[in-house]
Amino acid sequence: MELFGIALMTLALFVSFGFMVGVLFGFFGMGGSFLVTPALLVMGYPARVAVGSGMAFVFGTATIATLKHRDLSQVDYKLGGLMIVGTTSGIEVGSRVVYYLEELGLASGAIGVTYVVLLGAVGLFVTRNALVNDGGDDSGDSHHESDKEFDPDAIPPLAKRIQSYRIPPMMTVAGGIQVSLWLILAVAFATGLLSGFLGVGGGFVKMPAMVYLIGVPVPVAVGTDLFEIVFSGGFGAFTYGLNGGVDLSIVAPLLAGSALGARIGSAATGIVDEDDIKSYFGLMLVGGSIAVAFRQAGDYLGMDALNTVSFALILLSAFMVSGAVIYSTIRTMRAETRASAPSVD
Repeated sequence: MELFGIALMTLALFVSFGFMVGVLFGFFGMGGSFLVTPALLVMGYPARVAVGSGMAFVFGTATIATLKHRDLSQVDYKLGGLMIVGTTSGIEVGSRVVYYLEELGLASGAIGVTYVVLLGAVGLFVTRNALVNDGGDDSGDSHHESDKEFDPDAIPPLAKRIQSYRIPPMMTVAGGIQVSLWLILAVAFATGLLSGFLGVGGGFVKMPAMVYLIGVPVPVAVGTDLFEIVFSGGFGAFTYGLNGGVDLSIVAPLLAGSALGARIGSAATGIVDEDDIKSYFGLMLVGGSIAVAFRQAGDYLGMDALNTVSFALILLSAFMVSGAVIYSTIRTMRAETRASAPSVD
């Protein structure tokens, strides 16, 4: 039995997957096409459709999640606007590279290898820094507003070093941080290039870049990243849509599931501890890297079983991390409730 040209089982899978990815997207400022694009590639969709549909999904989910982060005052519009300037040009360059590689028959392989390397490297870096508690902030206060001053000791050492290079013009961003305009534009262009090439919102690089290079608090980095992805994802979806790269029969059920998940994940950033956010983020990237590595090995060796394992790992990664986010949120809320309850003598 089919609905809108899709088997009901596949439709249910897309809706469920969309919910899990929506939680991750709202919580991390990424996770949309980072998981969706490889999954579509594993399912046999052409690279252009997988990337283009991933971008369309990113646009819809980012819009939903950004509205929730706006309610929590976790969006730095100035920083987001500057990121948009650099990202749009990077997306155009990245999408042209995909079209060129597709003509050569190399697109799927090149995208997969890049995923493996970047996801693994960024995931290990973020996980390591979360485990050693790089910021040294033990306050336990995980809620940050974009216009609120925060402890300078919470800024990662690498960000402090980069901020010391004062190349004018200097910009003041979240928490009173001053950073060079050229650094922001360079980060934006690089992540835009990845967005266009990999079909991702760029959040798996952009969010840690804002935290570790610029020094923005994690919840504000997530909210600002999502605000920027609304524009970059919309631009990317439009670019691919003009070339027949967006399949609405894929995007619609994914968005149906992510609508609720994105709001849950966004609300969780104001509750869960920052180090937990970083740990989950890093582990999710490492899991995604392993999954895509299995797919690449399956394509190279001609073993369909490895492609099946890859797809299962992608689903397992989304399920486990989104479940951990929801569990941590419930656990923290219960702990706060017990702490605020009056003691009975």
